[in-house]
Amino acid sequence: MSLGALVAAGTFTAILSTSIIWMEHHRFVLDKKWPPAGGAPANVAIAVSRLGGRAAFVGKLGDDEFGHMLAGILKQNGVSAEGINFDTGARTALAFVTLRSDGEREFMFYRNPSADMLLRPMSLISISSNLLRSALFWHFYKLNFFYAKVFHYGSISLIVEPCRSAHLKAMEVAKEAGALLSYDPNLRLPLWPSKEEAKGNIIAEVIKVSDEELMFLTGSDNVDDETALSLWHDNLKLLLVTLGEKGCNYYTESFRGSVDPFHVDTVDTTGAGDSFVGALLCNIVDDRTVIEDEARLREVLRFANACGAITTTKKGAIPALPTVSEVQTLLNGN
Repeated sequence: MSLGALVAAGTFTAILSTSIIWMEHHRFVLDKKWPPAGGAPANVAIAVSRLGGRAAFVGKLGDDEFGHMLAGILKQNGVSAEGINFDTGARTALAFVTLRSDGEREFMFYRNPSADMLLRPMSLISISSNLLRSALFWHFYKLNFFYAKVFHYGSISLIVEPCRSAHLKAMEVAKEAGALLSYDPNLRLPLWPSKEEAKGNIIAEVIKVSDEELMFLTGSDNVDDETALSLWHDNLKLLLVTLGEKGCNYYTESFRGSVDPFHVDTVDTTGAGDSFVGALLCNIVDDRTVIEDEARLREVLRFANACGAITTTKKGAIPALPTVSEVQTLLNGN
């Protein structure tokens, strides 16, 4: 597995599941035996680490119990947390998640404003100058000559200022440093001021959208090649549309196609898309020519589909992210 480096930037939240919260004397009580955490970029970073790659996370958390818990979870999972800034004036974001009977989720967020929304361009530079200024160099004093090659981000951090400007600056510096820009919108419409603003321009070299996100972003009721290719832009190298239990479609400048899914007993779909993205990036970080070779790309996407499928067989995102051995077991059985 690749040892190339990925830097993920974005929101990391404490996730409170309705199944682990109860009322006690009119207070909400959280079962502390379960360390709930999630956020697409952080999930991707941990997915990469669990598959044998190296990853770092950049963002802002509240200087509170939840914030330090989240930073600890990153470290426990082998992700560098040196790019995290703690805010003493704002709390860590909270998300309440309810699971439907089909394993899909419904979200309710408490942010307004949470610490992650207050990340500023200057604080980003100061907390991670080695990480971003020096060609996305992280663990500067521990891992000499080790450079990040992928910068992954989502849309939630692009919703409001000053966080939006901080992430746009990080994208600019990453691009100048030669990193591959990877984007998964991971749309959560309740967080956006309007649907129109959520449909903003998508700029990256690798883009992954779900079938539902594709329909929303394009305004189409169809999930087909024509609809997908309407998202294409000049700098895009790989466009992926995940189809849940139907697998995924892929598009490059030279070819397009689909990869079949793995059929498993789904319990919770949380984190499946992040697991897919982490697996993809872990396999192309050291050799981007994979994107230009359809046979090799299909093998990578089969691996990514397996990762996503395994993630749905357990509750929660981070606990469900698979190891290489788990993925190989599924691949060998199909």
